[in-house]
Amino acid sequence: MLRATHCPSSLVVCSTCRISNDVGKDEAGRTGGTLFAQALAAALVNHRCRGLVILQAMPCLFACSSHCTVYLRGQGRVGYILGRFDPRPEDAVALLDYAAHYLDSPDGVVPYARWPDGVKGHFLVRIPPDGFVWDSSGDASVGGTNAAAG
Repeated sequence: MLRATHCPSSLVVCSTCRISNDVGKDEAGRTGGTLFAQALAAALVNHRCRGLVILQAMPCLFACSSHCTVYLRGQGRVGYILGRFDPRPEDAVALLDYAAHYLDSPDGVVPYARWPDGVKGHFLVRIPPDGFVWDSSGDASVGGTNAAAG
């Protein structure tokens, strides 16, 4: 069941994610998502994102082929689903370092040169915020159009 939250930016951690492609749970029965959420919470205590981003958990983000998956989102910002992390402090800090750049940007778009090495190769999906699409005018890229809107 969905429940409204009132936070401008959050990291939603898949609580049911595997630890790795080969390992589902640790010897204590904890999932990779649970362990990664714990690592993120511990890293957040002394990180500059403390108080700016909220950690939330959700069972199954449906990214099962990419263990330790998170959804970084912010109101009016592009959202990102990242995965294939190891549930360890180094990966948690790298993700929070990226989140800091994300929060510093006006729209959630962080130039590649500012990406921490620990997040490179972990991006799975980019999601436009509600009510927005990418404005490709002036881009050399192919832009989508909506025939019904035009």
